[in-house]
Amino acid sequence: MRGGPAPEVRIFAVPGIGEVAEGDKVEQLILDALDGAALTLAEADVVVIASKIISKAEGRIIDLASLTPSPRALALAEVTGKEAGFIEAVLTESTEVSRAAPNVLVVRHRLGFTSANAGLDRSNHSGPEQTVLALPLDPDASADAIRSGLEESLGIRLAVVVADTHGRPFRRGNVGVAIGVSGLVALIDKRGDADLYGRVLEATFVPSADQLASAAALVGGEADEGLPVVVVRGAPFQWGQGRAADLVRTPEEDLYRTVQE
Repeated sequence: MRGGPAPEVRIFAVPGIGEVAEGDKVEQLILDALDGAALTLAEADVVVIASKIISKAEGRIIDLASLTPSPRALALAEVTGKEAGFIEAVLTESTEVSRAAPNVLVVRHRLGFTSANAGLDRSNHSGPEQTVLALPLDPDASADAIRSGLEESLGIRLAVVVADTHGRPFRRGNVGVAIGVSGLVALIDKRGDADLYGRVLEATFVPSADQLASAAALVGGEADEGLPVVVVRGAPFQWGQGRAADLVRTPEEDLYRTVQE
């Protein structure tokens, strides 16, 4: 039997981010909050950032009153009981509808993953009631820009994960997942490695970026905690230029995929 020393992992939130406005530089908000809390980042830290503050900084606000619901949106509104303008916004952020039922609309997002309501959300958003926040246009690019800014300012090597929360089809509750990645391998291929008893692993992939996002959710929360930036220190990961799309099954691999016409 083989083994090794257990990693010592520390997870802490960065307080003091405050309200984010369109045009804000998220990396500067993080640096200011670190200074205000007398915290520092260290070499090989992973900075996990809630997608919502990036969406706010990028102005990803949709005014539902400005949308004209399509016939498809009106039909889905009848099925789900959701407002037609909201459905139209979901469709603009999606490529197909997977499930529609009373109070449920599950879609394939334009970024490739499957989620409820295409990630559109009113929670922790101070805008008018008829507005919703959409996910960042390109979360990987956002993660790249934030990592570059932090590394340039601090002179250390970091990784960044942009996180959102997703439900799961066969289990209750939401978990943190990575929708943007920079500086690390998102999905580690363990095939060919041996287990504790020397058996060769044949189908094992480790979703490292998702694990980091979920770990950060333990302290960041998703209600009124107000802690959208979390640092994971000491967690094992592989440096590299992974992408969030590495974690998404292709439609051909998705055995549970159903497209509703």
